[in-house]
Amino acid sequence: MSKVIIAIHGLGNKPPKEQLQAWGRMAIEEGLNNLGVNISLPSFELVYWADLLYDKPQTLDEKDKNSPYYLDEVYTRAPKRYKTEPHEVRQKLQDLFKVIVYKIFLGKDYHLRYAFVSQKLMHKYFHELEVYFTEDESFTADFSRGVKEEIIRRVTEVLKKHRNDDIMLIAHSMGTIIAFDVLSFFTKEIKVNTFVTMGAPLGAPFVLSRIASHSKSVYGLVKLQTPETVTGHWYNFSDIRDKIALDYKLSDDFAPNSHGVKVIDQLVTNNYVMNGIANPHKSFGYLRTPEFSRVLVNFLKDK
Repeated sequence: MSKVIIAIHGLGNKPPKEQLQAWGRMAIEEGLNNLGVNISLPSFELVYWADLLYDKPQTLDEKDKNSPYYLDEVYTRAPKRYKTEPHEVRQKLQDLFKVIVYKIFLGKDYHLRYAFVSQKLMHKYFHELEVYFTEDESFTADFSRGVKEEIIRRVTEVLKKHRNDDIMLIAHSMGTIIAFDVLSFFTKEIKVNTFVTMGAPLGAPFVLSRIASHSKSVYGLVKLQTPETVTGHWYNFSDIRDKIALDYKLSDDFAPNSHGVKVIDQLVTNNYVMNGIANPHKSFGYLRTPEFSRVLVNFLKDK
């Protein structure tokens, strides 16, 4: 059985698939090198879906900073010096914020209160999420449902291609929602050894509500748990400063599956910097964290 790494990207327009895939692999290799680990990476395949929402990819040739084709963040190696800060206070505040937000927005059986607030926020800030949630009655958008169907088809197709391989599935940002959906509801026969989520918005009330609703329609009950298709591990990596992953502790939201696989949350430092500006949500920074690199090494060495 061969090892394979499959990745799903997140929000926003992206550079061409080949470039983004190459940069992702470089970030992973950088993390391994920083640990002093000399190990060859297996097949690495990116599931690319930005082209479904944008007519052309980002490029360095685009000079208009307001253009969706402007490429302002490329892969760069980690800075030699990166200032880290204690996060105990921020962590306590976010824990309190989670309790308050859940009480306000989530009702019985994860029914979403004040859905119009979430709808307005998504329309303004999260275009791709609005498209993805078009099928839900609480969320409406002027886009074809075919977009979501094609995203799911692409992910499913890659997973099926590697059905006889030992799979690590890495999902970033909105890609974590896509991955969770596919593993929970669309490819029940495909087994994934290690599921990795990075910068995940899975704990957001409107996302939990939507997953709960889908679960109830499929299983007849609310079933928030690790997908049954995950047989080995689920690791969730978050930087406490990452605004997309405000709920960094998914183990509070998702129960273990029948294999006993539960979410293992790990706070990390995402040290991505471009032109002096830090972005603690960037995938390249997550992919080179020592915590993820150790998980990857264990996956590659496990027989």
